[in-house]
Amino acid sequence: MKKVLIITYYWPPSGGPGVQRALKFVKYLSESGVQPYVLTVDEAHASYPLVDVSLLQDIPANVRVVKTRSFEALKVLSVFTSKKNIPHGGFANRGKESVFHKLLRFIRGNFFIPDARIGWIRYAVEAATELIEKEKIGTILVSTPPHSSQLIGLKLKKRFPALRWIADMRDPWTDIYYYKDLLHTGAAAAKDAAYEAQVLEAADRVISVSEPVNRLFLKKSSRLDPGKFHVIPNGFDEPDFVGDTRPDPGKFVFTYVGTMSAAYKPRVLFDAIEKLARKHSDVKMELHLVGTHAGAVKELIEDSHLSGLTKFIPQVAHAKAVEFMQRSDVLLLVIPDVENSEGILTGKLFEYLGSRRPVAALGPVPGDAGRILAECEAGKLFSRSQPAELQNYLEGLLERWKRGEDTSNTNPAYHKYSRKELTRQLASYL
Repeated sequence: MKKVLIITYYWPPSGGPGVQRALKFVKYLSESGVQPYVLTVDEAHASYPLVDVSLLQDIPANVRVVKTRSFEALKVLSVFTSKKNIPHGGFANRGKESVFHKLLRFIRGNFFIPDARIGWIRYAVEAATELIEKEKIGTILVSTPPHSSQLIGLKLKKRFPALRWIADMRDPWTDIYYYKDLLHTGAAAAKDAAYEAQVLEAADRVISVSEPVNRLFLKKSSRLDPGKFHVIPNGFDEPDFVGDTRPDPGKFVFTYVGTMSAAYKPRVLFDAIEKLARKHSDVKMELHLVGTHAGAVKELIEDSHLSGLTKFIPQVAHAKAVEFMQRSDVLLLVIPDVENSEGILTGKLFEYLGSRRPVAALGPVPGDAGRILAECEAGKLFSRSQPAELQNYLEGLLERWKRGEDTSNTNPAYHKYSRKELTRQLASYL
């Protein structure tokens, strides 16, 4: 059986969407004739934005997981701030900042390049070297962010020239939509861009979640071979959705699951829900926002007069998040209103597919998210300049609900995005 070493910072008990990809690959790789080993950071030393111990049950019993120490800059910086939680991607948990907190953000962006998890690199390289030599492993897959972990692959490739290195990039690197929030100086940004180009040039294969993201990477160097760039999107794990959980017939529920920062600009969606609630005052409606949301998002809820309908639910375990999805009448998806947003494919989109509940999405038209929703007949995506069309779509879903119709998606196309099927694609590259 072929062996592969999966190197990933985020691993259970870490929670959130970032951990799902590597975890599910490991869960199903052995079915495709590949024996995975896992190298990760010891949770006692890690800086996780979220913890979800329920994900531990998805780790196959026969998979060897090696955990190492790490020097965590974020833990050091937290000594100087009253905020105990680790920053989320997109800074969704960042409220109004003092000059001091802005200074700390500047330090993170300029003294820890590519990111504040660079303290794991030396420990990981040492442990990976021992594993590769002892277990005769010929292939590594480094799944990021944090993109600093790709520097582990870079160092191992130099140490073992015959080693096959697959860089699995869940997000863009220097093109990520919140990059400007890191307050890089010109020198820091240049250093970061140089690291990105070195990784893309040296890796034997680069896998991203969408073609637009691959195109962003291909612009980073004239020495890149397009043939080594591939797409494996995020997905959903079918066993997570086997329960018979259904919506409450007594109320019409909208649900958004995940992080939402000010960059998401969801006002059009909130306004549409408010108009629907006002027009159909005889219907009990609820809006569930599950996860971490910026203060600006909460202010929009108040401005849209939705406070009475809205329940802010803190981050929950993955199984509970799935239950919220399945108990919804409409699932809400919002793509950030940022440059290159047409290639953003969050894990949430595919979990929504797995729940088989109708999706109302806000984002770029055309874009990959809208294409997949249309392909699977799972919902519709509207631009922020289409409020009337969005309103009509929600109206149609409500009318079907009033008639007692089952709005569950029955198109089998969504099965192609199952984690098991996507792992088969990865195995073919291995």
